Amino acid sequence: MTFAQPVWLLLLLPLAFLAWRGRRLTGISLRLPQADDSMGNSTWRTRARRGLPLLRWAAVGLLVLAMARPQRKWEQEKVKADAVDIVLALDISPSMLSRDFDPDRLAVAKKVAIDFVENRPYDRIGLVAFSAEAFTQCPLTTDRRVVQSFIRELQVGRLEDGTAIGMGLATAVNRLKESPSLSKVVILLTDGENNAGYIPPLKAAEIAKTLGVRVYTVGIGTEGIVLSPHQRLPDGSYAFAPRQMTFDTDLLEEIAAETNGKFYRAYSERDLEGIYEQIDQLEKTRIEVSVVRRTTDYFHWFVGLAVIFLLFEILGRWGMLKTITP
Repeated sequence: MTFAQPVWLLLLLPLAFLAWRGRRLTGISLRLPQADDSMGNSTWRTRARRGLPLLRWAAVGLLVLAMARPQRKWEQEKVKADAVDIVLALDISPSMLSRDFDPDRLAVAKKVAIDFVENRPYDRIGLVAFSAEAFTQCPLTTDRRVVQSFIRELQVGRLEDGTAIGMGLATAVNRLKESPSLSKVVILLTDGENNAGYIPPLKAAEIAKTLGVRVYTVGIGTEGIVLSPHQRLPDGSYAFAPRQMTFDTDLLEEIAAETNGKFYRAYSERDLEGIYEQIDQLEKTRIEVSVVRRTTDYFHWFVGLAVIFLLFEILGRWGMLKTITP
């Protein structure tokens, strides 16, 4: 509740003072004897008569509130968005645990992807994970919290070891094939060479092009000697050792070029953040926001109550509570 002209509320202070002062300065009156008051005891009429001035002051106070125009403002936003359908395809092969990132490549990739999802409130986003095979971790949804939760749950070791880039891309494209969106995007992140899967990466790229899906490929990690998993232990954990890491840059560039996308290389966390920021700008959702404002006034309720209080005061003073004053 707000007031359109709150300056009128300043009158309430002097009114409160006058009402308090009026209660102390009682007038001289001559009470007529009545049958039920022959002993001089206080009756309900005498008690009610003392409260009559309060009705008058309350009515004046309500009129002051009415002049201040109490009202409530309602606002409603209508959002029209040309949303983008995006599938994140993330590599979860053992090499993603390599420690050239802090603490490792996968942890950084998940963190940056979560931030990216947070900044896309109007898009549908899905998640595909791949290693030697691929699966859909989360179908397309506008619920960012669900997507972020699934990203956090990604772990190495759920699938057979290997890197099936073609499988990961094909699975992601399959999630978009029936999408009605005019803009369909796959962001594919990997750190190695394609060495598994029965769908060649370039064949998956051709399918994406046919379906109008643009693919942004992201290569994460440094080349050369890197502390990386080299053996899975019986308890499911990995033993680490310095390993020579290689990267198939040409393949990712071809995939991006085939689908009118773009290839990016991330050597650090800051690089990866910058890449997602660029993609965010390239695939920006067009949003039209119209705000509907409505104001409801309530002054008439205060005027009505004031009139009722004044009527009660008049009826009481000149009716059943009538007194004779000099």
